Amino acid sequence: MPAAAQTNPPTTPIQANADRWALVDEGLGRGGTTQPDGVRRYSFPRSDLNVQLDGVTIKPALALGSWLAFMPMGDQAMVMGDLVLTHEEVNPVMSKLLASGFTVTALHNHLLRSSPATMYMHVSGHGDPWNLATSLRSALSESRTPMTLPAKAADASVDLDTAALDNIMGGKGKSNGGVYQFGFPRAEKLSDGTMPAPATMGTATAINFQPTGSGRAAITGDFVLTAAEVDPVLRALRTNGIEVTALHNHMLGDEPRLFFMHFWANDEATKLARGLRAALDKTNVARSRSSS
Repeated sequence: MPAAAQTNPPTTPIQANADRWALVDEGLGRGGTTQPDGVRRYSFPRSDLNVQLDGVTIKPALALGSWLAFMPMGDQAMVMGDLVLTHEEVNPVMSKLLASGFTVTALHNHLLRSSPATMYMHVSGHGDPWNLATSLRSALSESRTPMTLPAKAADASVDLDTAALDNIMGGKGKSNGGVYQFGFPRAEKLSDGTMPAPATMGTATAINFQPTGSGRAAITGDFVLTAAEVDPVLRALRTNGIEVTALHNHMLGDEPRLFFMHFWANDEATKLARGLRAALDKTNVARSRSSS
């Protein structure tokens, strides 16, 4: 009798995603981090920029970190991201993205008075993972974004009372590049068009503290808000001496409609944390708050 035909074991979803992300890693020229929900995130810190704001040198982890997030879609992928660009870089990068079929969903500032000024371009696309990755890399090459991942260095210490910040904010932060970061996902399910838009795709409130000495910190980030939350949060921030620096949308087909409110201050860290917590309590964040 002829030998039984050999059959390969079926590819599992986990293996399929691993293969998919290996292609994206290669296409982007760097590794990413797979989140618990299967989204793969990539960071592109603008370590080439020396941005000053009110005498503070902005660390990439505070406000200068481009990112891309890929979500599986069958054998394809959806990507969303936020690209940090100088004024001169905006249109060359945009032209490359448009030529490759991406959608630019927002373009705006996050900071005021910073020098050099930076803009933030939000992008989305879907299709073959390799094509998405190589096209994004080509677009980013129109900027001075460092495309070679630097050797991993020991994380810079955060000279702040992080336990006190955790207690005030009601969640556990994390240290990243000399910045103490909090992420607060919203409680309701979010979508963009027909696709889910989880916190890992950029829909969590982000709050960052960069030490500036003697217990002080520069803070920035963005609150993710529904229309009804915009005015209460804005008032809470201003009442507590925190500047509101931008208010805008990041997506085109989001449900519910979301508004992103950016902020800035440089003051005693726990004082600022109390002001941020007052604003956070005006929003529908998930009950279990943790860094993201």
